[in-house]
Amino acid sequence: MTRDLLRLVTAGSVDDGKSTVVGRLLYDTKSVLGDQIDAVRRASVQRGLDTPDLALLVDGLRAEREQGITIDVAYRYFSTARRTFVLADTPGHVQYTRNTVTGASTADHAVLLCDAGKGMLPQTRRHLAVMAMLDVPGLTLAVNKMDLVDFAEDVFLEIRDAFVRQALDLGYAADRVLAVPVSALTGDNVVTASPRTPWYDGPTLLERLESVEVDRAADEGAFRMPVQYVLRDQRDGYRGYAGQVAAGSVRAGDEVVVLPDGVRTVVEQIDSPDGGVPVAARGSAVSLVLRDQVDIGRGDLIASVARPPEVTDQLDATVCWLGDTPLEAGARLLLKHGTRTTAAQVTELISRFDEQRLSVVARPSALNLNDTGRVRVQVAKGLPVDGYTECRTTGTFILINRSDGNTVGAGLIGDPMSAFVGMATPSHSPSR
Repeated sequence: MTRDLLRLVTAGSVDDGKSTVVGRLLYDTKSVLGDQIDAVRRASVQRGLDTPDLALLVDGLRAEREQGITIDVAYRYFSTARRTFVLADTPGHVQYTRNTVTGASTADHAVLLCDAGKGMLPQTRRHLAVMAMLDVPGLTLAVNKMDLVDFAEDVFLEIRDAFVRQALDLGYAADRVLAVPVSALTGDNVVTASPRTPWYDGPTLLERLESVEVDRAADEGAFRMPVQYVLRDQRDGYRGYAGQVAAGSVRAGDEVVVLPDGVRTVVEQIDSPDGGVPVAARGSAVSLVLRDQVDIGRGDLIASVARPPEVTDQLDATVCWLGDTPLEAGARLLLKHGTRTTAAQVTELISRFDEQRLSVVARPSALNLNDTGRVRVQVAKGLPVDGYTECRTTGTFILINRSDGNTVGAGLIGDPMSAFVGMATPSHSPSR
């Protein structure tokens, strides 16, 4: 039986117990091997603990274990009878917000953590804004450490109400947001319902994750496949264009367009690692054989003729700045879009988003580390782009430092911030 897949991202402020919640999910769903539990027990004893520190199941780096913090994105996989999960556990420190952006960029649902004794913190609001900007479809707030506030209902309700208000202000529908009172240390309401919260009649955290709907819009959208490699066999003249389907689906016989040049042709054959297939859907790694001899290379995009992306060399985009050196207008960088890398220049800083006040600062002089802002970017050659909400792959890009190759920015096509703050400037959506 094929189980539904849910891609999760977890985020929270420092010491909210995020890794412990994830560890509890893995432990209580029996998704951890015996030798891993034994290693955690030994490490816990060395740290003077009487019970296993389940956070160590996630905090795999030596530096993380020594410091007791999460500093990288840790991916974990687990399954229940109802669903398979891919979980990205992201850091809590402000300076690692860039990792949160990475984890959220492919997520179907976000679990945010909040310490019941501290309530909503600035970093919690920052993570909420990141999830909204990246269009993560649904949110669950795990109000953790309820045991430290004697499982008080009024404490939970105050935090829940503040969280829901912020989420609604960011554009989430009420049925896409839920808060759950938990204690990861003791397991209350994580996998098993707790008798210590008789006033709470909602699902446990796991029940919530098993039941949330997965947005399949990308499966039903227009076909997109960035070309990663050209496969040739001189003996029989085989020429296939390999890549992963980013959106929609393609069948043998479909007419497609190769971008940015705009040449049209027809898909004659679809090959997979297991042989020929009649259709390839989103996520499939395939090689397409085309009817005509077309000049195609890595970085090109094969797309649906009926709904092609716009080819443009001027990007109106929202960027989360990840570099230690501030971004200023005029900066020359490399821009990676899909499988193509090209020279780029940031020609204008239009606005900076204040995620705490849900407001914007017009014409900022610079974007600093972890700032989010709207920018205009000139690229050396036209790129086939969609609005981010239409296709994540063709609607996103990264900015790279030309001198050292480090990633310094994550961008998406469009202006989601305008929906948060009621700006008069319209969101960019490629013309059709």
